[in-house]
Amino acid sequence: MKLLRKILFPFSVLYGGVTALRNFFYNHNLLKSKSYDIPVVSVGNLSTGGTGKSPMIEFLIGFLRKDFKVAVLSRGYKRKTSGFRLVEENSTVSEVGDEPLQFKQKFPKITVAVCEDRRTGIEKLKEKAEIILLDDAFQHRKVKPSTQILLTPYDDLYYNDSMLPTGNLREFASGAKRANIIIVTKCPDGVAYAEMQKIQLKLNLQEKQKLYFSRIGYDKLIYGPTETQRLDYLLDKSFTLVTGIANPKPLVDFLRKEHYVFDHKTFPDHHHFTASEINKLKESEIILTTEKDYVRLQPALGKFAIYYLPIKTIILKEQEHFLKQSVLDSIDEARFS
Repeated sequence: MKLLRKILFPFSVLYGGVTALRNFFYNHNLLKSKSYDIPVVSVGNLSTGGTGKSPMIEFLIGFLRKDFKVAVLSRGYKRKTSGFRLVEENSTVSEVGDEPLQFKQKFPKITVAVCEDRRTGIEKLKEKAEIILLDDAFQHRKVKPSTQILLTPYDDLYYNDSMLPTGNLREFASGAKRANIIIVTKCPDGVAYAEMQKIQLKLNLQEKQKLYFSRIGYDKLIYGPTETQRLDYLLDKSFTLVTGIANPKPLVDFLRKEHYVFDHKTFPDHHHFTASEINKLKESEIILTTEKDYVRLQPALGKFAIYYLPIKTIILKEQEHFLKQSVLDSIDEARFS
């Protein structure tokens, strides 16, 4: 592995140089970022996948929808369509992508749309919403959000990482300066306050930036096409865990810690399952999967015994109120400035 990293290092330097030059152009207004008269909250990361963007978007929807008309805009990764498209509850993954469909089915009353051009998407959503949430848009510099939320996972903090392809960073760690709010995600249960302080020092935050810590929480129920069961329904059963996400380790660790015994079949993030893969999965007695994978798998499996286990973002150390207030303050500033 060390040898491979050395071989790939020149490509990391080249890739980093290109992204740094692009950011230089935007930072000095040689390329233009467009701002809007509607609050636009971006959730993103510096690294490739697996930071918890979807649960964070759902966390924001959960409290913002009570007082505002919320819209979510995503590019609709791996969809087979193009251009602007509103997501409906009966849309398909091939039309809109898995995460946007997940958002719409979970929160049917909000507006969800996909568009690879975020400027076009925002213009079309302005009349439908009071707040627009941008999914995975930290590197989309054509848009200047009113609030930038940057996620970095506890076990792979961006200051310990390096540029693609040697590491997982999409841009140099200095890009974190654009964030208003930084959230360390996927913290272990019972993380010590001293460890949080250590991370805060290493992040070297700017005065304007606020830092919060979160962990993954799992539902006590699992949901299928025809029924809902308690998670412990699976304790004495043989089941297959199917994951097509960037980092299934937290889910696997959680289930093993709770003494579940299962066969784990892992696939790449946003994987489109082939007919032969579906037929092979049908040999399982029961399938447990993630919410994102469920929207891709269930239509192909029909009324097969497939369930998904929802996850959610839990803010640590009584910080939830302060995080919500930080987001609301930034929204008010954007609305009334």
